[in-house]
Amino acid sequence: MPSKRIRFGTSGWRAILADEFTFDNVRLAVAAIAGHVKARSRNPALIVGHDTRFLSEEFAQTAAGVLAAHHVRPLLCDGAAPTPTIAYEILRRKTDGAINFTASHNPADYHGLKFSGADGAPALPEVTREIEERFAQLAAAGRPVPEASHADFERIAPRQPYLERLSELVDLDAIRRAGLRVVCDPLHGAGSGYLDRILAEAGVAVTAIRTERDVLFDGLGPDVGERNLAPLREAVRRQQAHVGLATDGDADRFGVLDADGSFVQPNHILGLLLDYLLETRGWRLGVARSVATTHLLDAVARHHGVEVHQTPVGFKYIGELIRQGRVALGGEESAGMSIHGHVPEKDGILACLLVAEMMARRGSMPLAEQLRALFQKLGAEFWPQRENLAVPETVRAGLPERIRGNFSEFAGKKVIQTDRTDGIKLVFADGSWLLLRSSGTEPLVRIYAESSSPPETKRLIGTAKQWLLE
Repeated sequence: MPSKRIRFGTSGWRAILADEFTFDNVRLAVAAIAGHVKARSRNPALIVGHDTRFLSEEFAQTAAGVLAAHHVRPLLCDGAAPTPTIAYEILRRKTDGAINFTASHNPADYHGLKFSGADGAPALPEVTREIEERFAQLAAAGRPVPEASHADFERIAPRQPYLERLSELVDLDAIRRAGLRVVCDPLHGAGSGYLDRILAEAGVAVTAIRTERDVLFDGLGPDVGERNLAPLREAVRRQQAHVGLATDGDADRFGVLDADGSFVQPNHILGLLLDYLLETRGWRLGVARSVATTHLLDAVARHHGVEVHQTPVGFKYIGELIRQGRVALGGEESAGMSIHGHVPEKDGILACLLVAEMMARRGSMPLAEQLRALFQKLGAEFWPQRENLAVPETVRAGLPERIRGNFSEFAGKKVIQTDRTDGIKLVFADGSWLLLRSSGTEPLVRIYAESSSPPETKRLIGTAKQWLLE
């Protein structure tokens, strides 16, 4: 039987395949979305996209049938499409939004559904709450969901217009002239044929690995974390490349390896790119970051005299600031970012291209050297870390109550600020900080910390784990 309720987290509804994520529940969710858009548009049209996961095409075809039966025109992507590509196509075609079947970086046993509005951004909580309520009402009614069968749905090809837009945002000629050698890794995901293609067509020496579909994602999942990038590391070293660039399952997140194969954490990439963009683009705009993202961005913003906007975790909040034209860059520590003049959605392909451009314009200087130079310019170092902690459900459920109290001291440090934007964030007198929050997409508690040295950050994480489990 269908679930009576579904829940949209920080980036859509995600659930285990054949458990909660079933065709029956997908039909109900799509019918709920159809009701939402019909209440706001006389002749609504929605793009329907998908990634490379198991049954992705079948879920997309089912969604198109439900939309058609509910008098919402479906525009079905002609193959697996990255999330940022779909976001751009929403804006280009001026549709009422999109339904995208993806679980992004989650493990292979997950699937997901993301709804984006007419602005190309992930739906805000007030919209997803309405969709959740419509779902519950439809499920309670117990009636079959109408679905058009064997319909000849309109197919669209969103790749080329999106790549043309990226060529306007990035200096591809600079990358080619610098003679950069690049290895790309889409991790068997929807980004295959995007980053590698635009670089190759620009005349850049590029090698691509893991471009074929694998619904198990090598048994590791399509996450761009350091552990999953071992094949990219080997390829970078073997090819003697300047940089390794990766995108996750739906290509909205980025992963970067330096010339020696070492992993460059996303927080540091965000800081480097913000500094580079403010130097080269002439933008006098601020930066948006989630509460869990490095304060390196704050230091770069102070250096350039621009404003910092802090948001809860979830790119939908940052996307709103990008849409309003208020920030040069919006980023999350989980390897998501976009820039001024682009889609209000994470774009891992764009992020990778900007890293390549930055390296090209800085004489192919390794990223580790660029980071050291940035720390020296700012007069401070920033070493963030995140740990995902699988805890008993009782611990996770009890977290809101435990963090309700006041903290004057933690881990032997004086607390000067307590921030409850999302979970609890303790800012200490020496500028270091610690954040605990429940994941919005997985049954985990996430612990974030940052200080001026890796050992101290590791100590903060360890102390938080001990406190959480005591």
